[in-house]
Amino acid sequence: MSEPQTKRQSLTALEQLRDLTVVVADTGDFEAIGKYKPTDATTNPSLIYAASNMDAYQDLVQEAIENAKNKGGSFDEQLTNAVDNVYVKFGCEILKIIPGRVSTEVDARMSFDKDAMIKKALKLIELYAAEGIGKERILIKLSSTWEGVEAARVLEKDHGIHCNMTLLFNFHQAVACAEAKVTLISPFVGRIYDWYVKNTDQKSYTMLEDPGVISVTKIYNYYKKFGHKTVVMGASFRNTDQIKGLAGCDLLTISPTLLQKLSDSSEAVKQQLAEKKAKLQDIEKVEVNENIFRYEMNEDAMATEKLAEGIRKFAADAVKLEKEFKKRLQS
Repeated sequence: MSEPQTKRQSLTALEQLRDLTVVVADTGDFEAIGKYKPTDATTNPSLIYAASNMDAYQDLVQEAIENAKNKGGSFDEQLTNAVDNVYVKFGCEILKIIPGRVSTEVDARMSFDKDAMIKKALKLIELYAAEGIGKERILIKLSSTWEGVEAARVLEKDHGIHCNMTLLFNFHQAVACAEAKVTLISPFVGRIYDWYVKNTDQKSYTMLEDPGVISVTKIYNYYKKFGHKTVVMGASFRNTDQIKGLAGCDLLTISPTLLQKLSDSSEAVKQQLAEKKAKLQDIEKVEVNENIFRYEMNEDAMATEKLAEGIRKFAADAVKLEKEFKKRLQS
């Protein structure tokens, strides 16, 4: 056996994956981020709500609330500022640990309001700037609605703000994002898998037959085939096979639980995705406008249901966070 092969097999699955893909931590927990040493990190309302209830982060939460109180304004303005502040405070702390970028999400309740998303993104970037963090280290997360894609187009082109399109389940969503020249997309592997398990007779899949893996592979190959600069970050994994099935993808954002499983395993990780291989694929180029986007989403029950469900869930957690902050602001 050659020396490189011997060395590779002595590495953990996580170390092997890092050789093929940029590993991102899908968590707001600083301790987990420090442990697994990802390049980037992603947050969302659900993760921030969970982290803000941990004892370890109460000083940070209180600081965000005090800053909002000191700024003044109506109670509703203070509440909005407190929530925005806590997102940015968590982001700043994460950036002290990682070398790359952190993703900060715009409120999912704005998912169908292009102008509101742009306004909120500009405010978040302004808050980061006040903390000494440049916009090159921030990815603004937007829902992959048509309005979200158009908001990202404006933010990227007119403001130089990098966007991460989340809640992406459909090929035409991905093409729209690429044509808008967004920085990054986050197709949700596990949630696609969940839908097929729930709504079809097939309840288990091999690694490369997994519908979420197939979806992301198709998007990755299309992007590389036609030279799109938008990068693909697989997200929302249910098991390590889904992760290994996408080894070679530009980025993969992984929960601490699955990072630990990969770290504990020495099983070989084989590269599945590669730009050179993608360029050899026989793929037809497509274009997407608003009418095509909406029609193709309408035709895709899985994507329509999962996008709506994802927006509802993120919105619900944003509401939970607001309720918690209301109590603290009133105390």
